[in-house]
Amino acid sequence: MVDTLGVAVVGFGWMGRVHTQAYARVPHHYPRLPLRPELVTVAEDVPGRAEEAAAQFGFSSTTRDWREVAADPRVKAVSITAPNFLHREIGVAMAEAGKHIWIEKPVGLTAEDARAVADAAAGAGVQSAVGFNYRNAPAVEAARELISSGEIGAVTHVRVRLLSDYAAHPQGALTWRFERERGGSGVLGDLASHGADLARFLLGDIASLTADTAVFVPERARPTGATAGHTLATGTLGPVENEDYVSCLLRFTSGARGVLEACRVSVGEQNNYGFEVHGTKGAVFWDFRRMGELGVSRGTRYQDQPVSTVYVGPGDGEFGAFQPGAANAMGYDDLKVVEAYRFLRSVAEGRPYGATLEDAVHSAAVLDAMSRSAQSGAWVTVSG
Repeated sequence: MVDTLGVAVVGFGWMGRVHTQAYARVPHHYPRLPLRPELVTVAEDVPGRAEEAAAQFGFSSTTRDWREVAADPRVKAVSITAPNFLHREIGVAMAEAGKHIWIEKPVGLTAEDARAVADAAAGAGVQSAVGFNYRNAPAVEAARELISSGEIGAVTHVRVRLLSDYAAHPQGALTWRFERERGGSGVLGDLASHGADLARFLLGDIASLTADTAVFVPERARPTGATAGHTLATGTLGPVENEDYVSCLLRFTSGARGVLEACRVSVGEQNNYGFEVHGTKGAVFWDFRRMGELGVSRGTRYQDQPVSTVYVGPGDGEFGAFQPGAANAMGYDDLKVVEAYRFLRSVAEGRPYGATLEDAVHSAAVLDAMSRSAQSGAWVTVSG
């Protein structure tokens, strides 16, 4: 027997659309899941956007006030895909209203914000999921197993990169993403949050770090109306208040060392995300743009040891829910379907699957440490 679960989406920009599409696809890929999401309502304060979403995807109702979602008894679970500065207020309110939460990273502007939402969810006894989608790639999960099994020996160092050009155009609009009060720490929250989660997912906790940040496009044009995505503008110039770039040296509790680099203004780089993990006997490499592949070096040669390309397949992570054989490609949206499935499974079984709010707290603590280190120029301990 399959039960329905009333879900709502709060904030219908690009990510709200991705969540909605993921809910719609879950039954196709996971027909045995005992919960089927029902699109109850969508909340969006941009005039007309919620109505367009309802017409396209079949939400039963719309609202411009997310508080109506918290009060709606039909809604049992909520996707929170609003701007970062609203995460804490909405997340706490939804948890206190007894709604299960699927929320996008970085879960607020600070580790304190993420902790407030996590504590509210724990206090209410609701399940949570956080949008660390890259850890859901079957190749990343395969890499984690390979590392934990000792096939590359003891991990010595890792390099994590997240380089993109989404903000590289100098006429890119001065949206909330570039404001400290609404967007938080810029590329730290946008991209380095994923890097911190990937590093911890693969190698364990980060003990300390030292970081450097920079703003390379200091002014942008203010938009004259509602924006969607990374639009261009020609209005009055205003200052960019948060970071375009961060580089960071990491020390893990295991003794391994690491480098994390993220940039949103890298001309010529389109979603160049990935990692290189080196151990005493081998190495493993992953590039998001070739999501189903791993570069793996293992053996007993040490010097001049070759790297082989390994294609993940149905035995790795959730690959089998999407493709029948190795080397068939999965895409970004598939990772969000995996995320939706794990969220709904958590609700059905009453225990967490996938990234949770506690993972968001750990990532946010790393981001806070980066900010403190960039200001002081010193090594800082990661707390929390």
